[in-house]
Amino acid sequence: MTEAASPAPASAPSYDAIIVGSGPGGASVARQLARRGWRVLVLEQGSAAPLAGTLGQMGKIAAVPGKGMFIQRDASLLVQGVAAGGSSAINFATAANPPLDLFAAFGIDLAQALAQLRAELPIGPLPDALVGPMAKRILQGARSLGIDWQKLDKMIRPQLCRSGCWRCAYGCPFGAKWSARDFLDEAGRHGAQLLDRARVERVIFDDGCASGVQFTRDGRQQAARAPVVVLAGGGVGSPRLLHASGLRAASSSFFSDPVIAVMGSVGDIDGGLEVPMAAGVRFDVDGITLADMTLPKPMYQGFTVQAGRFDRLFAHRRTLSIMVKIRDEIGGAIGPRWASKPLQPPDRQKFAQGVGMARAILAAAGAKHVFQSRHFAAHPGGSVRIGDGVDSDLQAVGAANLFVCDASVIPQAWGLPPTLTLLCLGARLGAYLAAR
Repeated sequence: MTEAASPAPASAPSYDAIIVGSGPGGASVARQLARRGWRVLVLEQGSAAPLAGTLGQMGKIAAVPGKGMFIQRDASLLVQGVAAGGSSAINFATAANPPLDLFAAFGIDLAQALAQLRAELPIGPLPDALVGPMAKRILQGARSLGIDWQKLDKMIRPQLCRSGCWRCAYGCPFGAKWSARDFLDEAGRHGAQLLDRARVERVIFDDGCASGVQFTRDGRQQAARAPVVVLAGGGVGSPRLLHASGLRAASSSFFSDPVIAVMGSVGDIDGGLEVPMAAGVRFDVDGITLADMTLPKPMYQGFTVQAGRFDRLFAHRRTLSIMVKIRDEIGGAIGPRWASKPLQPPDRQKFAQGVGMARAILAAAGAKHVFQSRHFAAHPGGSVRIGDGVDSDLQAVGAANLFVCDASVIPQAWGLPPTLTLLCLGARLGAYLAAR
């Protein structure tokens, strides 16, 4: 995607649309509009440097305190990806269909967009050759207990994926894992422009209508103008921008999809290098999801230190890991410089149930020395909810020509990987804007 020249003065619009953030929602809107000939500017706070699949780069994307990582009041971590492609650059590429009935209740039909995206994108279960030995052992243990453990749909190109590779969480350098960068690149081929390392500070209004944004890049404050502005800064970034622009209270409640990793060692596997979340099971009524979650060695060792299990520090290649994710209650608060969401009693009850199932599965798989991490979270959302912060067209309440398209608009507690849903919302919003 090409880099934009310095934005023009505020006297005349330089673009037809400005999109703040380049994760799945923002990239999807950018692609839709650029395809239709719109002059699109995408502003991204993080870097657009090519993904190298290294620990150092991943740390810059998701481990900078106050930017990609937040230490919450209960000492748990909330993480998000701050880079071109947003969190999709470093997530596990799991594709979960949006709950169509949930959005239909707000007059939003995502069925057509979902069908088109599933036909277009590399979505499907991994072939057996790419399911690692740890994921297979966990699958066998779960099925021996009568649990309907199945392969999960992944947004991965099998022909480019490599067995024995562990770089999904670091940013795939081989082009095997789909990320929102793919849509950014396509938007660029249609003329859209990207400015990375551009921190948007507020939305500019003229006569009550959004007309541009003010941002800082390379230490210089700048402005860009367009008759349409789309905020896609994520569950944390978008409510903060709305507040800074005088459109929302100083803090917003949210959900975070908290996770606990449950781990145990076996003696007959020497692995630790495989695609995570290859298979799992969802209990939608209970709001609990389980999946294998083999992690890179440094991340695993961080969990062992966090849990005080120094005796397991060097057992990475023999340790089976199960992710326990819950659909948490909306609560907590995102403020101008902080975010915090402590677990509520119903959340703790779900974790107790899910961790119990994970421990039983590990026991059935022959694992010993079982322990668990503290909870952490990586899917903040619901902070600018449909029906509250935005309407069914994703237009911000009280602000003409200002739209929001990211996980912040999800209307209720979630518990699902959001990528495919955000792509559907972006496709719908792009079509709506083009038809206005």
